[in-house]
Amino acid sequence: MTSAAPVISDVAYQDLLNDPYPIFKRVRDTASAVFVAAANLTLVTRFDDIVKIERDPVTYSSDNPTSLVNKVMGPTFMRKDGAEHATGRKAIEPSFRSGTIKEHWTPRFAEISERLINSLSGAGEADLFHALAAPMASLSLMEMIGFKEMPWETLALWSQFLIDGAGNYARDAEIERKAMEAGSGIDAAIEAVLDHHRAHPNPSILSSMVHADPPMPIEEIRANIKVIIGGGLNEPRDAILTLTLGLLANPAQKESVLVKPELWPNAFEEAVRWISPIGMYPRRVTRETDLSDVMLPEGLQIGLCVGAANRDDRRFSNPDMFDIFRPRQSHLAFGAGAHFCAGTWVSRQTVGKIVVPMLFERLRNLRLREDAPPLIRGWVFRGPVSLPVRWDA
Repeated sequence: MTSAAPVISDVAYQDLLNDPYPIFKRVRDTASAVFVAAANLTLVTRFDDIVKIERDPVTYSSDNPTSLVNKVMGPTFMRKDGAEHATGRKAIEPSFRSGTIKEHWTPRFAEISERLINSLSGAGEADLFHALAAPMASLSLMEMIGFKEMPWETLALWSQFLIDGAGNYARDAEIERKAMEAGSGIDAAIEAVLDHHRAHPNPSILSSMVHADPPMPIEEIRANIKVIIGGGLNEPRDAILTLTLGLLANPAQKESVLVKPELWPNAFEEAVRWISPIGMYPRRVTRETDLSDVMLPEGLQIGLCVGAANRDDRRFSNPDMFDIFRPRQSHLAFGAGAHFCAGTWVSRQTVGKIVVPMLFERLRNLRLREDAPPLIRGWVFRGPVSLPVRWDA
């Protein structure tokens, strides 16, 4: 028997930000879809239900005019389905080809990583959020997009303001203002380099967009660059920190990876399952439909909580544990279906094969600080916002 989505109203929004996993488990155990008043959204948290939804874009559409992503960034290809989505994705595909990643981007990302790690190696301690992960992600993405050189903090702030705006389900006016201000800055940065990319084709994302067939209209370029900045900076930043934290908090697993480098890909996949950087994204129900035990009305916006699904104990044993020896199973950290993240292979290469292995190789006896524990925050986007460490300089 199906019924309307049950309601959970005794959860504070701050609880979602601080530690959403007990709430996610409660939602999973309650029904296939639950309206969580603090988020002002009906959440889907079970692994199998999200896979089912992603396989049915006709019933569960990415095209949602009321989406916060559309409001903050404009009509991006991430909020389109079918041919429109495919066209937008095809326009950026040259920048993400495996050969381009291997031959062009990997050497550049390795240079950035080496420079950052060398610059902090003599200090003996640092917060890796500010000292490594944020600048690494920002500088790499700046180059990939094809922007003029700017302080890494500028792009990082734009990204944070955009993702705060895209997750602003509490309707905070100041968060919305900062997101729109970031959007204006990005528009100006695009305008400053667009003629150069038109005249000089290159592997950058902006070059791919302007040389696509047909060329991408300027309003779509602006929107799509914003969504790439929003997701493409925080995901590798948070994955760097999460993978580092997972290994430092589990010394036996860390030693196994250092002895057997072929385990790095396993460690990376487990890190993004354990704390999924992009934890939730929306879909719109296009027609009344049953989702397992819940009737969803036409027009309802739902939130697919992949961060919850990746800890679904129906699929993963001991899901709250970081375990690089977990039996190999697919996860949803990069989404699924037609909207599977275009930057997946860049992230796997950058985080799992370059930055974190280099970090443990160069900083001897890297360890967590007992007097300054890590701080993890967020639910729509989640990751360490502070990771203080020490090493033997």
